[in-house]
Amino acid sequence: MRRELSENYEVVVIGAGVCGIYQIKKFLDLGINATVLEAESDLGGTWYMNRYPGARFDSESHTYGYSFSDELLKEWHWKERFSSQPENLRYLNFVADKFDLREHMHFNCKVDSAYFEEIENVWNLTLKDGRKLSTRFLVMGVGLLAAPTYPRYEGMDSFKGRSFHTYHWPHENVDLDGKKVAVIGTGATGVQVIGAIAPIVGELTVFQRRPNWTAPLNNGKISEEEMDDIRSRYDEIWEICKRTPGGFEHEPDRRGFYEVSPEERKALWDRLYDEPGFGIWLQNFREIFTDEEANAEISKYIASRIRQRVNDPDLAEKLIPRDHGFGVQRLPLETNYLEAYNQENVRLVDISETPIQKVTENGLRTSEEDFEFDIIVYATGFDAITGSFDRVDIRGLAGEKLKDKWVDGPSTFLGMMVNGFPNLLMPSGPQSGSASTNYPRGIENGVNWCTQLLEYMWNRGFVRAEASLEAEERWTAHVTKMYSTMLMRKAKGWFTGYNSNVDGHEHGRTRYFVYNGGTPKYVQKINEVAERDYEGILLTPSSGLPPEHLEPGEQPRA
Repeated sequence: MRRELSENYEVVVIGAGVCGIYQIKKFLDLGINATVLEAESDLGGTWYMNRYPGARFDSESHTYGYSFSDELLKEWHWKERFSSQPENLRYLNFVADKFDLREHMHFNCKVDSAYFEEIENVWNLTLKDGRKLSTRFLVMGVGLLAAPTYPRYEGMDSFKGRSFHTYHWPHENVDLDGKKVAVIGTGATGVQVIGAIAPIVGELTVFQRRPNWTAPLNNGKISEEEMDDIRSRYDEIWEICKRTPGGFEHEPDRRGFYEVSPEERKALWDRLYDEPGFGIWLQNFREIFTDEEANAEISKYIASRIRQRVNDPDLAEKLIPRDHGFGVQRLPLETNYLEAYNQENVRLVDISETPIQKVTENGLRTSEEDFEFDIIVYATGFDAITGSFDRVDIRGLAGEKLKDKWVDGPSTFLGMMVNGFPNLLMPSGPQSGSASTNYPRGIENGVNWCTQLLEYMWNRGFVRAEASLEAEERWTAHVTKMYSTMLMRKAKGWFTGYNSNVDGHEHGRTRYFVYNGGTPKYVQKINEVAERDYEGILLTPSSGLPPEHLEPGEQPRA
């Protein structure tokens, strides 16, 4: 039975997705008075909302699940190498029910504002329905891609058919059979939905602003025997995920790019392209991310594979990116995406050449043509990483707004704390290791670290924790420096904060959103902070006086 929402908590977690589920489990194990506030009507986050056809993992299923419970690992059977949205949501519900987490979650509880009260060291929250509550510690378990963005076309409200963003795909069945459908956008969600619905709809028109590099997912079923083998190797799997830069089982090729002959490189790429998952991206040579010539060669190879799969040579050229190299921004994995363009009922419209001018009652108007549709699907992306934070009015010391502090890009300490915002923790915040890695592997690192910090405080009588300005500036400078050697710095993807549908992002100014030094280096750095008694964090004891230097295990004087 779900507990009534109280007026006071020790910890409030915002968001009941992958991060929030694990975070509340950690607090309940410690016996902490904590709860989760979720804006939607049930748990699941990304996997509750994104119900469009084709929505599924591009992480191998068994590397996406939680690692914290041997019993859970033994009981759950992943059915596909890359699990689909319905199964993913069943998994998260299974986890919540197994550990009795649901009773500590409150749904339809959208947090409108969170103000820090300096005298009492508490966060005062106001919900959309007007209810108020307070908490000593606020943990933001909001998703990295949970703030969808729509285009700004004239007449969007005038369309008489059905229209929706992929994130808001209706929960009831959408009849696509024989329908005239428009999909606007060819990012990660676009390539999934296009490949899935092309065989179903009557006519599909894809409106593309700029093409993305893609690679085949190569999905398949997981048999009972294979699942048994995976279960027997989970310890090994987690160790591999810990040592790889992206938190996957795909380890980079340690040979030097130029030490290997062109023929050997092509043989490697032929194999990786036809294998399941991110191997072609993450099991590749490290130089493809840093060296222009190496990247140009892999880009030329992937372009050749696109040309092999698309029958119309002119159309194939339109699907090959020219403004960035392969792998320097988040790589979408697809199933039959390129083959969809070989179907007679599928058409590509390049809106960089013939822009969409408006939405009409019957469809869309470009600079050259009027189109009629039954359904318009906006696969137009997200206000990534900081968007979910911006949608809550978060105010710290002296009433400073977090959104204002981050107007030119986020500035954090370890991606998990912010100067001027005490007792605010972000296990998967901007500039953390979660944004650029296999997400559950990253959030487990973040949740564990945040929980250990709070345990440290509870055990020693500290009531307030705030990143120092100097520590925040050092971390942000470090994150920025990590971009300097990466070709990613030139890309226009969400890793660098580029989204022309978001106010202030129109010109693609680089925002240093992700930590791209890799999981091992990130974990090493956050562990070093903890081992040094949370160096860089200002800790205030219950007396309210600045703490003296404490030796490990020593209690502060009240």
